[in-house]
Formats: sequence, structure tokens, C-alpha cells
Amino acid sequence: MDVLNLLQNTNAVVTLLQQRLFSIEQAISLVDNVEGFHPEARRSAVLLPLFELQGKPHLLFIRRAATLRAHSGEIAFPGGKADPEDPSLLHTALREAREEVGIVPEHVVPLGVLPPVFTVMSNYLITPVVGFLPAGLGDLLLQPSEVAEDIIVPLDGLADPAILHTELWGGAQKQRTVYFFDYGTYRIWGATGRILATLLDLLFAQSPH
Repeated sequence: MDVLNLLQNTNAVVTLLQQRLFSIEQAISLVDNVEGFHPEARRSAVLLPLFELQGKPHLLFIRRAATLRAHSGEIAFPGGKADPEDPSLLHTALREAREEVGIVPEHVVPLGVLPPVFTVMSNYLITPVVGFLPAGLGDLLLQPSEVAEDIIVPLDGLADPAILHTELWGGAQKQRTVYFFDYGTYRIWGATGRILATLLDLLFAQSPH
């Protein structure tokens, strides 16, 4: 199946992600491997909610409230920092998604995790958890103090090369690639752009990891 057809087939996307994502059980070891480079970073997790709409796979994003101190108004995935009481990073992602947009944790089938992403400005080490909602997104309940808007985007629309550009940021010794996805009036960038680019690379790759 070619990539274009793949990204329009929910079952095929789910199956491929189950094969290629790191397992949920590997989440902590992945964080441990990166944490040595960022010992002061705060652990967090986000949920990439994948679901079928109009026969195609879609992802849910949020636009963060303008009143938030960090990353206000930016496009993100639902999620947040890990609490000491959270038994796992999966629990963190599901708890935060429920608090922010009303996704019921029991309705989410965890498919796996992507490599952690470090945020330079806010000092978070984010674990991206990909979860499939077999019954669809359902009714959302946005937390207005944290979420200004929910944004639903088809996966094949995000893979359009015309909406992507990259820039090199930082000094000569610490340059990093910053990804910008301009979907309609929305600009997805920063940590969310990196997470999205990694997810798409995984789907386009000829072999896993």
C-alpha cells in the first residue's frame, strides 16, 4: 500500500503504528536515556488522539488558552506535567487529556510511544503517547482555563509536503531543526511540530525505528 492510500486507511495506520512505535513499557527507559542530558527537566506526557472521521484517520490538537504562562495560544496535543501520584506516563497523558478536553481514558487504546521531546524554553521532557479511539472522538468538554479551541485534522492533510517548512535555530554548536506545519490558519510548530514530524516519519519509513 502506498503512503497516500495508507494515510486514508485507519486500520492500516493503526496496525503500522502498533508495529513501529515503542511499547508503552519502554516509555520510562526512553526518558531515562534522554534525562541524563537534561537532569533538571520536568517529566510530562501528551496524548496523540487518533480516530476515524468520515472514513479517514484524524488527529486531535488543541489551541492553548491565551492566559497560560507557557506556550499560550500555541497548537498542542492535550497533555501536561506528570504528578507524583501518576503511576506511569501513560496515566499522565490520559489524565491530562481527560482534564483538558474530556477524553474518557477507558475509550483510548494505547498504541505505543514516540521518543521523548525536550522543550528548551519551558524545560519539559515530553513523552508522546499515541492512542486510538475506536468509537470515535465522542463529545469533548474543553477546560476553558487551559484550552481555547479543539482542532481536528485529517492525517493525510498533515502529510502534505506543501504545508511543511523547516528552519535551523540556535548557534553553530547547538543548531536544531524547527518544524512548521501551516494547516489552514493554524501553525503547528515547536515541540508539537517535532512530535508530528516524528510520527509522520515513522509512517513513511520503509522500516521501523
